[in-house]
Amino acid sequence: MNVAVIVTVAHHASDGELALTPVRGEALLTHTVRGLLAVPEIDLVLVAAPQRCAQVYSQVLEDLSCRVVPGSLRQAFAVVEPELSRDSVLLLHDALRAFIPAQTVRDVIAAVGDANPVVVPVLPMADTVKVTDAAELIVGTEDRTRLRTAQTPVGYTLDAFRAADLDAAVPEGAATVPGHPDAMRVTTDFELSLAEAIAAAPSTEETL
Repeated sequence: MNVAVIVTVAHHASDGELALTPVRGEALLTHTVRGLLAVPEIDLVLVAAPQRCAQVYSQVLEDLSCRVVPGSLRQAFAVVEPELSRDSVLLLHDALRAFIPAQTVRDVIAAVGDANPVVVPVLPMADTVKVTDAAELIVGTEDRTRLRTAQTPVGYTLDAFRAADLDAAVPEGAATVPGHPDAMRVTTDFELSLAEAIAAAPSTEETL
């Protein structure tokens, strides 16, 4: 089985630059790609780079064995598709989730198959969720026992990826595996301080 990862920054217009945010002297994107490359099950890592960021991405990743593909996610897939076999697993990973534990990535890879063509890591919702009306008045409380926050990488069989609506963050009907708190998107100063702490801490396993 081949396992390929496409790292993407396509969620928000500002994500391209946020991926270059320094964490302990290296771009967040560098931490993300290095972690992925450290997972033995992964054979290939591509980065789908916004055109405006492609050259800088290539520079910060020049010492790592990955490819930077300027353009969209579909364009990156077109580059890697000829190298994949029918039973390959394709992972889509958010560049800003740089410190997900490698074991979580392995769990996603292991779960993808004919029975589960799409797999996503999730965490239980910890906060109380309130429902408001048009006037922003609280009118109810959502039962959080079935609510989950979705993370990445999202794992696909090739057929599932080809059929996927990539505008949907998480496809309906996707199977789930346990996520991890370290897999936060690093977008705020507070999250950056947490990322610095995670990057500085000794670890018993590889993190992304």
